[in-house]
Amino acid sequence: MRGTTRDEAKADGIAAAGLDAAVADPDRVGTVLDEIADVTLVFWLMGSAEGVEEDVAALHGPRLERLMEEIVDTPVRGVVYEAAGTVPRDLLKRGEEIVRAAGERWRIPVAVVDSDPGDGGAWLDAMTGAADRLIGTGRLV
Repeated sequence: MRGTTRDEAKADGIAAAGLDAAVADPDRVGTVLDEIADVTLVFWLMGSAEGVEEDVAALHGPRLERLMEEIVDTPVRGVVYEAAGTVPRDLLKRGEEIVRAAGERWRIPVAVVDSDPGDGGAWLDAMTGAADRLIGTGRLV
């Protein structure tokens, strides 16, 4: 499994958790795409993204749209979108719509998880359940 961060200083923490650490910036989708050559599932865990309001909105809008467009030509076999967290609900709803539309348009298996990331156990169960469904049965909407 690979975990990404835009902050190189945090890569050691990802590696310490047992993941392959990569530095990629979701504001520059190309850097994310560079890291998915051998990835089966992409988890867009931006439900509690922080930063400038316009930048956070872009993560659930144009950046996500671009990622979904580009995934078609990769080995990725599914996308899990985090639709809960501290980001305003209207942005999460927009992201959910983008992911579902891409799933329909390009037949990309997708799952939308709206489990509260503040409830670690339930959130983890929901995320792993989504992964199991995507790799086990294919397309979810």
